Amino acid sequence: MNIKKHQHSKQEIIENYRQSWWRKLPAAIALLNLILVLFNLSYLPLRDTYLQYTPTLVKLYDPVKAIEPHPDTETYLATVEQLKTALPQAGLKSDSTAKLLNSLQEQSLTLIAENPFLDADKPATFAKLKRRMEYQMNTRSSIDAFTEFWSKEYLADFGFEPAISFWEHKIEPLLKSNFYRHIDANGTYIDNFWHIDLFFVICLAIDYLSGTWWLARQRENIGWGNMLLRHWYDAIFLLPFWRWLRVIPVGIRLHKSKLINLGGILAQITHEPVAYLSNKASMFAVVQLLNQSQEAITGGELVAELLESKPNTKDDSEIDRILDRLIGLTIYKVLPQVQPDVEALLQHSLREAIQESDFYRTLQQVPGIANLPDEMTQNLGDYLAKATYDVLANSYGDAQGRALFDSLSQNFTQTLRQELRDRATQSEMQLLLSQLLEKLKSRYVRGTSNSNAEATLAEAEELESSDVT
Repeated sequence: MNIKKHQHSKQEIIENYRQSWWRKLPAAIALLNLILVLFNLSYLPLRDTYLQYTPTLVKLYDPVKAIEPHPDTETYLATVEQLKTALPQAGLKSDSTAKLLNSLQEQSLTLIAENPFLDADKPATFAKLKRRMEYQMNTRSSIDAFTEFWSKEYLADFGFEPAISFWEHKIEPLLKSNFYRHIDANGTYIDNFWHIDLFFVICLAIDYLSGTWWLARQRENIGWGNMLLRHWYDAIFLLPFWRWLRVIPVGIRLHKSKLINLGGILAQITHEPVAYLSNKASMFAVVQLLNQSQEAITGGELVAELLESKPNTKDDSEIDRILDRLIGLTIYKVLPQVQPDVEALLQHSLREAIQESDFYRTLQQVPGIANLPDEMTQNLGDYLAKATYDVLANSYGDAQGRALFDSLSQNFTQTLRQELRDRATQSEMQLLLSQLLEKLKSRYVRGTSNSNAEATLAEAEELESSDVT
């Protein structure tokens, strides 16, 4: 009792430890780390969106990815800004305006020829930029479109303000989204996210090591190494690659610490796979059990176990108790219920025996007592049935009668075992039992295949929820 209380108190300590704020704080840190990891993974694909809605965030995070504005597109945009500043003051016919327009035409040709968007792996953006300019200038040549756009004639006819408005809304955002990313000596892109991630990795590694050590101290039969293996999922935080896998330990930590209850979500996500796997697992377990039973029967192991069991062992005492219980139920519960049937059977047997005797034929010819055998048979049958029940009940309850019953049971068992040693009998029984198990196996597999595993799982979940409430 004291050992159970001690184990129960230890279990309560461990459970309180898991649900305490000491466990919720690392779970919150792990969640924050996962959010940063997912943001880091999404930064490059969604940088244009971040640039459009949160340009300050892009300005802060670009150095982490070693990103800087592309020099070609930045020079191009700076030249356009110079034109926007100089044109209202100098006009279209001034030499300074002409130089700026010629520079923009040359830069446009270089832009189309060299495609600076390749460094940022943005071919779709470059294609969109050319199509918009071609559509605006109503031409299929992007070179002709840019050259005509930055000409005095077009700006004079179309108007400088409308042309700059088109540029600022349709072309300039595409050029601003282009960037240049630095590479290291090995030719790979520089990513400084590990500087941010290192702090979280150290914190979570310390929690992983210290937490498993503390749990191992609370359970003497489990070493620290085994406890580390049991919490293998926390080791995912130590991987410098595949950081998206951290969703596994983060989800487990959040669920265990009860910071966020993920039970309902996990139940819905795993509903169909669990239903399928549980159906297959149950089918495998039952078929495996039946196969092993068939092997034990056909191999003679079961018969050998029954025939070679030694008396006065723990197993025999259990068997004796079972037999004693069955005999008691038979005498005190079953026989009183079937007493009318026993009486009918005895009356029929006596009547048949008497009718075949010479004494019965003689009595049939004596006047006045022709019906005596029937009455005698009925009364004798009642008497024998009642006497049989009384004898069995009183003898079984009596010490000497009980000893006789035990002797009868022992002799019966020994005789049965002796008869079962016969090779022909064993072969026949093994064959019959094996065929029976084969039929059961076939019926179970067929029934499992036709059953609705999802309905069974839904019923199990309903029963579980009703037990909780």
